[in-house]
Amino acid sequence: MKKLISTCILALCMTSLFAQDSVKTGGNLTISGYAELYYGYDFNKPANNTRPSFVYSHNRHNEVNLNLGFIKANYDNGSIRANVALMAGTYANANLAAEQGVFKNVFEANAGIKLSKSANLWLDAGIFASHIGFESAISKDCWVLTRNIASENTPYYETGAKLTYTTNDGKLTLTGLYLNGWQRINRQDGNSKPAGGLQVTYKAADNITLNYSNYVGIEGADSVGVRRIYHNFYGIFQLTNKFGITAGFDYGMQQKAKGSDDYNHIISPVAIARYQLADKWAVAGRFEYYKDKNGIFIATGTTNGFDTKGYSLNVDYAPIKNALIRLEGKIYDSKDQIFVKQTGLTTHSPLITASFAVSF
Repeated sequence: MKKLISTCILALCMTSLFAQDSVKTGGNLTISGYAELYYGYDFNKPANNTRPSFVYSHNRHNEVNLNLGFIKANYDNGSIRANVALMAGTYANANLAAEQGVFKNVFEANAGIKLSKSANLWLDAGIFASHIGFESAISKDCWVLTRNIASENTPYYETGAKLTYTTNDGKLTLTGLYLNGWQRINRQDGNSKPAGGLQVTYKAADNITLNYSNYVGIEGADSVGVRRIYHNFYGIFQLTNKFGITAGFDYGMQQKAKGSDDYNHIISPVAIARYQLADKWAVAGRFEYYKDKNGIFIATGTTNGFDTKGYSLNVDYAPIKNALIRLEGKIYDSKDQIFVKQTGLTTHSPLITASFAVSF
């Protein structure tokens, strides 16, 4: 009940500021926020009103709810910077279920220092957004209302330290990361091995962005820990003022057992096309495929494992610049019967989702 009351208070506070931009409190401090309300209907009608376990955003069935709401404070004086954001919503309940205590409500909390007066070189540490993938937890920043399967099953957030260098022309950004693990605030019990990653972002032109990110770490306690290696590639191509394409490909591998030379694998290509119909209207379509035969991330216990295609069609309406109303139809099509219906198992999972998101 306390969590429900807190969520409602947060949503009401944001509602009163819907038509405002971010609030400058003076000097180098900015206060901003975000709230996204949604309604989802799963035609498989899950008895517990929860979408399949591999879905973390917009995961409730047949109810109006808050997916994500947060209040954020940002400080930046050019030499030091910091971000603190506290959140509530069904996304936080699902995606941070393994975290302890108040950490379940931390969207980000980090601080950084510029290491050079002449170069764009920063050292940041704390809890920050993931360096993997082109879709974030903030739906309004994504071309499609809900996330693709690969985004749902790679980190949304990370904890550790990162060193970031950006060239003076802003075209190339290099980031090296020291992490506590695969989407973890606290390192897993019994695991003493740090993880790491690399991100390279290159703006080949004003309308073309290319990105490569990776992750290397040990999953599980030291006595049985297995190596996980993950690669993420994507490109964003704004071909005209109205039409753009995003294409991505994920490839992951994980040892079958500690010390083994044999690995299990996952692959996931995804493509999104978006067209701006008018100033306030846009449409987007997405195709995705995710194959995880041996259950590295999504275990099914079936012959083919998780072998699923996804199709989405999305319509956006922006009545004002900082508000977005969205409607999406989506269907998953699996090789095996892995989706639960009230009458048994099925290979399909159709869903309609509507949302109202506002930032300030």
